[in-house]
Amino acid sequence: MKKILLRVLAVLLIIVAGLVIFIFIAWNKKHDAPYPDIKATTDSAVIARGKYLAFGPAHCASCHVPMEKSADVEKGLETALSGGWELSIPPGTFRAPNLTPDDETGIGKLTDAEVARVLRYSVGHDGRTIFPFMPFQELSDADLTAVISYLRAQKPVKHALKRTEYSFLGKAIMAFGMIKPEAPKNTPPKSMIIDSTITSGSYLANSVANCVGCHTKRDLKTGAMIGPLFAGGMEMSEESYKGVKYVSPNLTPDPETGILSSWTETMFINRFRSGRVHATSPMPWGSFSRMNEVDLKALYRYLRSLKPVKNKIEKTVYVAGERLPD
Repeated sequence: MKKILLRVLAVLLIIVAGLVIFIFIAWNKKHDAPYPDIKATTDSAVIARGKYLAFGPAHCASCHVPMEKSADVEKGLETALSGGWELSIPPGTFRAPNLTPDDETGIGKLTDAEVARVLRYSVGHDGRTIFPFMPFQELSDADLTAVISYLRAQKPVKHALKRTEYSFLGKAIMAFGMIKPEAPKNTPPKSMIIDSTITSGSYLANSVANCVGCHTKRDLKTGAMIGPLFAGGMEMSEESYKGVKYVSPNLTPDPETGILSSWTETMFINRFRSGRVHATSPMPWGSFSRMNEVDLKALYRYLRSLKPVKNKIEKTVYVAGERLPD
């Protein structure tokens, strides 16, 4: 009996060792993806559009600044996108890179097509998987051009940063293909009409501001959406937000459980204009408070057009030690 148990234990150890070796060998797969035909321009109107997106609805400035500069973003100050923001979650410690055109520490040596490929296909210039924090796969060609044109127009800032570090869990989910590059599900539009229609609001909510990414329940280990879209319920870890746990609210127009069901368009716009209430909230209020009225109206009208989903969110803010309802 003892010999049988030893053999079983030996087999299990071999299997575990094999899995560990596989994970460390296979996690950092290299991928291929098309290079979008995107070329930066020096046109001032295009650069202005890119700056609006980067500091407004696309909220690049909420992550691609040093941690100590986050308060400046909240105040509406123009800040170089020199990277440094950090987020620690189970798959690893993620660090936003330097997006200024510095040749040594930024994107200065990358081609426009390489930068565009990162945003549209989540594939780095070296073929690595870019973790899905930037859901800009279906950003229009015109807006992708505008963003890259603005990035090129910045003053280069030399700011060397440590790269993202994956935990064993992060490496495992990548090795087993649970996280891989994301291609556009639909053909990205060449351009979008900027107006206050539901169509424009859908583009903002799904392809630019990523409202759907946070206001949908997700598996935080894989990033997969596991709940009804826009119905809330995504839990933001208290370890990442200074002892406070946040749960995203239901944005669908359900009359009983939807947070916006009783809000008028004016109330919605005013809420965005008023900015941050909770100091550590993961909502990028500093960037969203810069959104213009046309975009905010479009966003409101789109959210009001969604199919109502009954999903009661008991609370959206939990201080350290408070348990969420079972």
